[in-house]
Amino acid sequence: MTAPRDRSPAAAIAAVVVFAAFIAVLGIFPGIHLGATGVPIVLQNIGPLLAGALLGARRGTGAVVLLLALVAIGLPLLSGGRGGLAPFVGPSGGFLLGWMLSALVTGLIVQRAARPGLPVLLLATTCGLLADYAVGVPFLAVYTGDAGTALVGSLVFVPGDAAKVVVAALVAAVVHRALPDRLDRTAVGGR
Repeated sequence: MTAPRDRSPAAAIAAVVVFAAFIAVLGIFPGIHLGATGVPIVLQNIGPLLAGALLGARRGTGAVVLLLALVAIGLPLLSGGRGGLAPFVGPSGGFLLGWMLSALVTGLIVQRAARPGLPVLLLATTCGLLADYAVGVPFLAVYTGDAGTALVGSLVFVPGDAAKVVVAALVAAVVHRALPDRLDRTAVGGR
């Protein structure tokens, strides 16, 4: 069996850079502000789920870290043209930081599967989303000073995020079916 061609360092770096750019492009769609939390509903948070599901834990997290680093230095790559340090200390800061854990968790689950089919991908993207919430909601609670408000205010995101989980899993299933040995399994001791 031959090794997949994307195992070269240059191909790995290219995949990370291209996926960071893809997540940035998702920021073109403006956020919708609902509720009192100040956190917008955005399409961009599907990016870390797809990064983990398609690139694996290491590369998917790398793509998210690269994007967030570019945002931190001031590039307006977040939904609504936001950039700089302000988004990281505002109400959505925890959810942005949670993107790294989201990609990592999603990628780890997908990499451990022998063949990542739709059930595994649904589980992985759901766990990835929950990881984002595990960082974002407590951060929002500290920001607002009220855990109850943060928790209840975050419920407005659940229907849209559930749809994103399904879409991410479906897209990843199609890609994995078309390119079955594309995922780097070396990070978890696979083949």
